[in-house]
Amino acid sequence: MSRVAKHVKNKFVAGLVAAIPIAITLFLVFYVDSVVQKVVHLPYPLLGILLSLAVIYGLGVFVTSLVGRYLLRTFDRVLECIPGLRDLYRTWKQLLVTPDLDSGMFAKVLLLPDESGQHYWLGFSTGRPIGDGSDRLCVFVPNSPNPITGRLYFASRKRCHFLPISPKDAIKTVVSSGNYLPEALGLPLPPASS
Repeated sequence: MSRVAKHVKNKFVAGLVAAIPIAITLFLVFYVDSVVQKVVHLPYPLLGILLSLAVIYGLGVFVTSLVGRYLLRTFDRVLECIPGLRDLYRTWKQLLVTPDLDSGMFAKVLLLPDESGQHYWLGFSTGRPIGDGSDRLCVFVPNSPNPITGRLYFASRKRCHFLPISPKDAIKTVVSSGNYLPEALGLPLPPASS
């Protein structure tokens, strides 16, 4: 592939990755506005967005109150009992609600060498071994650009190279399909051992 074609391809992909979140945001803004306009019959455009923001603020005030926290915990317990929704809800909550992603499967960022030892997968782990006396870690390697799906590996701790980057930066790397790269990914790594 020529340099010009490669340049055009890379810039097109970067533009596409930048355009998708913008397009989704604009779609959601206008969709929410149109739904609120239909329900409440507001006379002015984009007034539905202001009303929606006020409702979200009110919801935030409610869920931080004593009664709201109780209802939210009850709602969490109910969703934990529903098999299909439980995993989806837990994953989205961990990605979107947990401020620092410093607990659970997304607590630590690592690189895991593939079978050939030539390449690395970007993964997440709790950093805790599976069972007593084991050196095996559970490592989740997300698909790009959708970090909700991926593969689960059980790897020896010796093969895992933990990185000094935050889980949020690693998620940004996955979602941006590599267009956002933290500097720590360029640090030299020891050769992969089997």
